[in-house]
Amino acid sequence: MNPSSALLRGLRTIAGVLCAAAFAAGAQAAGLTVLLADDNPAHAEFVRLLRESQDASSRFELVRLPADGLPADRVATGEERANAGVRTRSLRPSVPVNVPVTMAVGVAAARSAIERPGQDPLVLAMLSRLDYESLKASPALKRGDRQVGVLLREPAMADQLVLIDALLPQKRRLGVVATAESEPIVRELQRAAQGWDLQVEYAPDATSLASVLRVLVPRSDALMVLPDLIGDSQAATLSVLRAGATAGLPVFGTSDGLVRSGGLAAAVSTPGQLAQQARALGQKLAMGPVAGGVLVEAATPSTVRVNATVARGLGLRVPEERELTERVTAAR
Repeated sequence: MNPSSALLRGLRTIAGVLCAAAFAAGAQAAGLTVLLADDNPAHAEFVRLLRESQDASSRFELVRLPADGLPADRVATGEERANAGVRTRSLRPSVPVNVPVTMAVGVAAARSAIERPGQDPLVLAMLSRLDYESLKASPALKRGDRQVGVLLREPAMADQLVLIDALLPQKRRLGVVATAESEPIVRELQRAAQGWDLQVEYAPDATSLASVLRVLVPRSDALMVLPDLIGDSQAATLSVLRAGATAGLPVFGTSDGLVRSGGLAAAVSTPGQLAQQARALGQKLAMGPVAGGVLVEAATPSTVRVNATVARGLGLRVPEERELTERVTAAR
């Protein structure tokens, strides 16, 4: 082997390690501006965890937006006040991870954020799938001069199916009540449901939900509540839960609230998990262009929630939540 070639390769390796270290340090040092336009407790928890995980040497700025989208007030952390003289925007543009990131939390903040001027990478966090679908029509979402990432608050439908399979391995008939607005979620579920007998019935309005359930329940081994207008309505969700309980069918969903209200289980993502993923998504955007203009990620990893009382009532012996979480994560 040519000694000069070996030396050159060694120097390149060392340079690569040093660049990677600088890259990681730059990602930690990048500033973060968080836009918030509501008092949703989950959003507040998400922001708190973002702030607590922020590197002490970097800037964190919380901007509260009223309904008109203009800044109402600004809340700075102690770390930000201590580093007020550090201008993140003045960092060398040739190092992409040093680009400051803006993060909008919730759909109200997201609507304002995509219309605001600026070229900083933008993360739209804590959105439901339907929230994102409502924003897709805006031309401002796909501006060519800004990288945009979308973090959905629910895990992928494929994760929910892995969970259902783990709890009901011999069952394949899954009943779903949907609305016209939930068609994107239904399509995602259909793509993931290879090998399942998916029974989908549409309820045009709340008054027709009972009649749709009377048709759906006899054809199903389990029911699924989607994160749509039905899943967002306590009354509609309770109707599905009552229909399942009457027929002895387990009901699955995508939220802690559904499990607490009588659903058997759900794969969810905690605010802490979402905060970590949102920060990582912002770093991806800061590192360079993404294919397709908008990078959309479902919540991952998932944490499984199980209602042990419902499981006992259905005569099911279910694994521990930790084991189910590991199975869902491994399947991905």
